[in-house]
Amino acid sequence: MEALILIGASTGGMEALSCIFAALPATLPAPVLVVAHVGARKSILPDILGKTCSLPVRFAEEREPVRPGRILLAPPDRHMLVAIAAGQATIELTRGPKENHTRPAIDPLFRSAAAAFGPRAVGVILSGYLDDGTAGLQAIKACGGKALVQEPQEAVAPSMPQSAIDHVDVDWRLPVAQIAPALLALVSGKPAPPQALQPAPHWIAVENRFARGVGNMEQLEKIAAPSTFTCPACQGTLWEVHGQQPQRFRCHTGHSFTAQVLGELQNDKAEEAIWAAIRALQEKERLYLDLAAKAQAWLHPGTASEYGARARQAGEQADVLRRTLLA
Repeated sequence: MEALILIGASTGGMEALSCIFAALPATLPAPVLVVAHVGARKSILPDILGKTCSLPVRFAEEREPVRPGRILLAPPDRHMLVAIAAGQATIELTRGPKENHTRPAIDPLFRSAAAAFGPRAVGVILSGYLDDGTAGLQAIKACGGKALVQEPQEAVAPSMPQSAIDHVDVDWRLPVAQIAPALLALVSGKPAPPQALQPAPHWIAVENRFARGVGNMEQLEKIAAPSTFTCPACQGTLWEVHGQQPQRFRCHTGHSFTAQVLGELQNDKAEEAIWAAIRALQEKERLYLDLAAKAQAWLHPGTASEYGARARQAGEQADVLRRTLLA
């Protein structure tokens, strides 16, 4: 097999995928593997994308061979990886640790394909928020592959393609209408002479182990250093991966986050904590109002006044927190 096309998409990426798939011929001499952020819920994405495509489009299956002329999508709640077994590229599906708070994620597919295909891997980043896919595209380039990025100005969500442009030496940034012709030109050229695949850089090999759920602390120590941050998924210590831009973190159980995604998750955690505090203060206010009413009924005005003051204080504190959130 000469080349492997890999595509990552998120918010706004379905329109781009439809445009690209509609322009790919049934004779495409390369397989296409796609990660879209479908999460864990049931998805009819293959049916939608297959309506305008002359190639078969479906979810990938465990251990199936990677062959030209088909488009395989990562199924819900599974990372899709590529491995070489007995000279044949095959699909691995795993419920390994989430990356950037999502499964399937783009980076695990791109990194595994970079190690398996080296310079024959072609990575494409389409519309999406935040920066999933950048680290995977870096791995593809580190192994000699090619990088294409949708023009951010036309993307519904420009963050993912812009992050790739900012941190990866991309080969092409193209309007979505030009991506399919570029891919066809890349994979339809004269086959390169066979050559031995060079081992992937050590950091890629280690991160591929974590995606497969078999990474450990000793391996993490070789590519990262402990940080002061806590994993929002398992509450373990996050380690900062050496020499990565954008800044990335991984815990020893395998969860991985860019700094941007980590910041978004910490913001969510903080908001949840504040709403929980508001609820507790409101319950405290209600409790002391009830106690004040009972004390008044029992002719204990001093006690009733004290309970009333505590109720007002709790209500005022809840109002301050609520205004903070709404602002």
